[in-house]
Amino acid sequence: MADPSPLAKVASAADDAGLFFEDFCNWTRVPEYQQLIFESPIPQAAAQLMQSRVVRLYHDHLLVKEPRTQQPTPWHQDQPYYNISGRQNVSFWIPVDPVPVESTLKFVSGSHSGAWYLPRTFLDEQAKWFPEGSLANVPKVDEGSEEILAWDLEPGDAVAFHMLTLHSSEGSTHRRRAFSVRLVGDDVRHAPRPWVTSPEFEGLASELSAGVELDHPLFPIVYPKEPTS
Repeated sequence: MADPSPLAKVASAADDAGLFFEDFCNWTRVPEYQQLIFESPIPQAAAQLMQSRVVRLYHDHLLVKEPRTQQPTPWHQDQPYYNISGRQNVSFWIPVDPVPVESTLKFVSGSHSGAWYLPRTFLDEQAKWFPEGSLANVPKVDEGSEEILAWDLEPGDAVAFHMLTLHSSEGSTHRRRAFSVRLVGDDVRHAPRPWVTSPEFEGLASELSAGVELDHPLFPIVYPKEPTS
């Protein structure tokens, strides 16, 4: 947070008692991110979860809710914000601080097998990506009848979920720092959008054609590891 990238943003209102901060795509400049992404068991776990021969990094994502942050993370899917198609994908959400169930991520069990829903901004619910009406709105989630998955988490834990899984979280009374690693597998293809995706990959559409694999330095292969000589 002391050295944010150009992709960093605040997802909470100016009058929020806390702060919801996000930053993206910093693996090339933060050695600790590289170590986690390339040298931890995460890539192999991703290959097993996705049943994929190859695993590529899609992006990294830092999420910080400072103490007394009121801004919730509304129910949403991740993939509609992105510039990719395909089913073989996984996100790992890794807390740096203890996260009680009251402020942890919540998931609607089985929702990854359903439709795409319209992505909106968290703060003011604008449809800045797919045009209004082009996708169904996120359905109202009845936490009393849906099977909601949520856990108390500690540093060192990780939650893995599909990019179409509906998930949300509340504000936080304490500092809640988390690091996400988004990974993709064999069937994922580049899907350029006529709008600015989140995160933005500026200029990528001119370097990578629609419908091709993410064979680009921005998306390195993290599994299997290249043999060392």
